Amino acid sequence: MSWTEEREKKLKELWGKGHTASQIAEILGDTTRNAVIGKAHRLKLAARASAKHSSTTKKQTDGGVNKQEKYISRKSKFKSLLLDKNFEAENPKKLEELGDKNCRWPIGHPDEENFYFCGRAPIEGFSYCKLHVLYAFQPKNQKEELIDKEDDVPAFIEKKVKASK
Repeated sequence: MSWTEEREKKLKELWGKGHTASQIAEILGDTTRNAVIGKAHRLKLAARASAKHSSTTKKQTDGGVNKQEKYISRKSKFKSLLLDKNFEAENPKKLEELGDKNCRWPIGHPDEENFYFCGRAPIEGFSYCKLHVLYAFQPKNQKEELIDKEDDVPAFIEKKVKASK
């Protein structure tokens, strides 16, 4: 199968209308989805949005409250910290000078002469300031969030525990 000017023109037209590569391959005939994608790439046609991000509206739960608005994920909490770019200046402290009101993030290596701790005001419930909480606590992936959401042992593990007794 070769790409004639007529077939390329048809490909551009169908691509512009939003047809999928599979649909275009079927309409053109005697070609595959991957061939269509490859040709579209070589012609530098506009990239498509990934299938994971749908443009549909969010579904409403009973009472008109969106499900996603009820649960604030751990990842979005970290994103809100990222948006706040107003970090106070470092207040370098030696180990002996550290207290409960100081960020305990080490700067440098303990063997170095200019080693110190951050010293900014920590976030409540943490030993670190906003900036260093972002480094210390990485967001979980989606699978871990699903398990944490229930705050319970996953069902398949529970079954194995019961079976072993």
